[in-house]
Amino acid sequence: MPAYRSPSRRLRRSRGALLAGALASTAALILAGTGTAVAAPPAPDEPVRSGHAWMGAGTRIEQGPASTGGVTPMDTSGVQGIDVSHWQGAINWGSVKAAGIDFAYMKATEGTTYKDSRFSANYTGSYNAGLIRGAYHFARPDVSNGATQANYFASGGGGWSKDGKTLPGVLDIEHNPYGAMCYGLSTTQMRTWINDFYNTYKARTTRDAVIYTTANWWNTCTGSWTGMAAKSPLWVAHWGTSSPNIPSGFPTWTIWQYSATGRVAGVSGDVDRNKFNGSFARLQALANNTA
Repeated sequence: MPAYRSPSRRLRRSRGALLAGALASTAALILAGTGTAVAAPPAPDEPVRSGHAWMGAGTRIEQGPASTGGVTPMDTSGVQGIDVSHWQGAINWGSVKAAGIDFAYMKATEGTTYKDSRFSANYTGSYNAGLIRGAYHFARPDVSNGATQANYFASGGGGWSKDGKTLPGVLDIEHNPYGAMCYGLSTTQMRTWINDFYNTYKARTTRDAVIYTTANWWNTCTGSWTGMAAKSPLWVAHWGTSSPNIPSGFPTWTIWQYSATGRVAGVSGDVDRNKFNGSFARLQALANNTA
């Protein structure tokens, strides 16, 4: 026979459970408001789930986790930026701006079916805080052609408007975090894929897509292709150095991702740190398409 529990005791237990749940929910909201991350990216020895890659997920494989911290002291001079995805959780963009960050890029899409869960909040929040911001697409050349992904990106957050606050979209193409380094494509096929993405994105937005990559990946997987050097601004990723290696064909870098373990007020935990190669006026010119 089950033990008897008085109605008043059951009521006390129910109220206690409700109170505990309410306190937990309140704590979660407070933490979200201060920029506490929801979760950390997978450790280097753990697989990345499809759709959950981030800018640098493949770079980490290529350059190694030991290089993520950059050099000491890091080059925090000049025009500084960050790039984020859902892995950073809720961000206090006002604090980011007050910390001296001038621009931010956030993940919008990946492949043909994934949209970052924090994109809308990041895109709007950074704009309202006064940052110049833009969106990036994590390329998956193994799942569709470049034109299909450019259309998906342009429709999913990668558009552009001449408002002084919106940077051109980024094609994030790097070491495959899900498998073969070059996504199973030959150098000729990869060149075609990138060119198709570029042409389609420009037709949709009028802007040249920025290319995020590393010297090693680009030289290996495109065969040191020089065909994009006169068309796309380069965002080079090279951690743990005082001067980045540049992929073949590109005359210089426009943005340099120099650390994957930076810290910025308003963001809990690690965040990618970037430097713009020029003055703030030149950054505004890039946003306005007057560069």
